This record gives sequence, structure tokens and C-alpha cells, in this order.
Amino acid sequence: MPLTVGLVIDDSLDRPDGVQQHVLTLGEWLSGQGHTVHYLTSTTVRTDRPRMHSLAKNLRLRFNGNRLGIPLPAPARGVEALLDQVDFDVLHVNMPYSPLLAGRVVSRARAGTTVVGTFHILPWTWLTRWGARGLGLVQRRQLRRFSQVIAVSTPAAAFAAEALGVDPVVIGNPVDVTRFTRARDAELDGWQPTEDAPVRIVFLGRLVERKGAGELLRAVARARSLTQVPVEVVIGGNGPLRDELEAFVRTAGLDGVEFIGFVDEADKAALLAGADVVALPSTGGESFGISVVEALAASRGVVLAGDNPGYRTVMEGLEDQLVDATDTEAFAALLARYVGDAAARTAASARQVEHAGRFDVDVIGAQVVEVYRR
Repeated sequence: MPLTVGLVIDDSLDRPDGVQQHVLTLGEWLSGQGHTVHYLTSTTVRTDRPRMHSLAKNLRLRFNGNRLGIPLPAPARGVEALLDQVDFDVLHVNMPYSPLLAGRVVSRARAGTTVVGTFHILPWTWLTRWGARGLGLVQRRQLRRFSQVIAVSTPAAAFAAEALGVDPVVIGNPVDVTRFTRARDAELDGWQPTEDAPVRIVFLGRLVERKGAGELLRAVARARSLTQVPVEVVIGGNGPLRDELEAFVRTAGLDGVEFIGFVDEADKAALLAGADVVALPSTGGESFGISVVEALAASRGVVLAGDNPGYRTVMEGLEDQLVDATDTEAFAALLARYVGDAAARTAASARQVEHAGRFDVDVIGAQVVEVYRR
């Protein structure tokens, strides 16, 4: 039986960040399965999805090393009008959530509406940890309204239990794996490797401290003394560290490093597919790794990821491709190993595609609907 589902996010859906990708990917899949999906957000202007309800304005700030929007109070009249108009079978709240938007939706939900949540974060700073705990104390009574909380990884589940006093079930983030494997297949179909071509190393992410672009560039500089194979480095993404990173490239005399800025969602798969090495050396604060799954599905080469709890969850079975990015010597040695061994990169790529399938939206979506119905 088709369901009417409200996907609730305190932030805007105009940005392609991790929680937004979760909501949009799951929502599109649910719609494709015949369910009616509403998006309950703050300050969202996109019009490419039906039933988009922007219930409040928001403020932009940085939290846990990310940018996010904090909603201003959602007017009660607008929330109540929507809940009167739409008979939701399920309200699916992305967590932690603000009492000013999602909290107001939950408190006004009809008695027959099932409320579930997905918990997304793993703290990178003490402020994040204590902020989530404080929010959990404030919301402890309202959390009883939730039939089930989902956590995107085992580490995130442990933190949700600690901060909110809930007992989550672990279901990873949904990824449209097929879109990325198609890009890989297209790349391999027309690709002819040559011995003298430089090895292409791709980084994709925000240029902030915890995402590890600086660690990658330091490792590349060190790896020059460990291998004679030429490399080119593509840094995809923007952020406050860009000027500092470009200055390091000049000072270190690193040739062949290109900063390409923001990468649109439509261009992401092709960029990853064309990489011999995808380096995603985040140092922490990751509850999952959507970008890692996308790279595993798309890259014709090897994916190297930061050894943090969230990425370790996604890379289970591929632990030899994890690295402590703050250990420049170890990172450089791992880069040099794969830069110098094309056969190892090809073998890794074949393993990775199968591995990424665990998080395909068809698999994850079915698990989420099972939670709804249960």
C-alpha cells in the first residue's frame, strides 16, 4: 500500500551536502516506488521537486566543521495548516533536529502518524558532542514520540544512544550507485591507458581542515621522492582554506596541481570515473561517507580514504585502502604504492564496485520502508 511520507529537514534543500543528498535520494526513490513524498524544509527555493514546503527561514553558520542552516522559528499557523491538509502516514525527521522547525512538526503531528528519525552526525569537536547532548536532554520527552530512530552507521548509533538516549537501528545512507557505475563503465569503454601518461589523483570535498586536502598535498609532495611516476592532482571543491592550499602548492613547487572549484552534482560522476586515485582523506567528524560510496562506484582506479569511524564503516573489507592522513609518511607511502602499480589500481576498482552496491538506494530504500511499516 502506498504511503504518504513527509521528509523533514531543518536545513535548506538548495545545497548538495550530505543530509540533503540523503533526503533527495531517498525521496526520489520513494516517489519512484509509488509513495507520495512531501519535503518539509527551511528556506528552500528549488522547484524541481513537487510538494516542497519551506516552513521557516534559516541562518547559515558552521557546525562540526560543516556549513548548515539553523531554522528560525517556524510559524505555528503554517505548520498546522500543512498537517491539517496532508494526512501523513510517516514523518521522517533528520536528526539532530531543531525544536524550532522539526520539533514543532513532531509536536503537532496527528496521533496516527508514525514518526521515525535518521541520526546523521558524529562529533568532530567537544562543542558538537556537548551540543547534541544538551539538545537530547531538552527533547527527551518528545523523543518518545518516535517509533524508531535510524543511524547511518554503527559509530553514529553509539553517539545517538549516548546523546539522545535512543536505541537506533543501523541503515546506511542511500546512494544512486547505478549513476556512478554507469560513469565508470563509460570511462573504461573509451579509455586506453598509456605508460607515459601521468597518474591522475582526484580530491573532492569542502576545503576545510577536517576534509584533509592539506594532508593530501603534503603527502603528494613527500611521495615525489618515493616514485618517479608523474602525477597530476585535481582538487575539486571550495572553502576557506583554498588560498592557503594554493600558497602551499606554490611554495612546495608542486607542478600539475589544479584547483577546479565547486563541482556540480551533474559533473561529479565523470570526475570520479576519470581518476586513477581518488583521495578522500578526511581526518574525522564523519558519521558515514556518501562521497566514499560514490567514489567506490565510479572510479576506474583505487579509492584511498581517511581512517575515521564513519569512513571505516563504508570501507569495511577494504581496510588496506584506509590511511591516517595526518601521518604524512604513511600517506605518501600508500600513494606511491598505487601510483606505481596500475594493476593494483585496476584490481581495487573491480572490488570497489561490488562493495558500493551495499549502499545502493534500492537496498537502503527497502530497509527504510520496512522501518516505516513496522
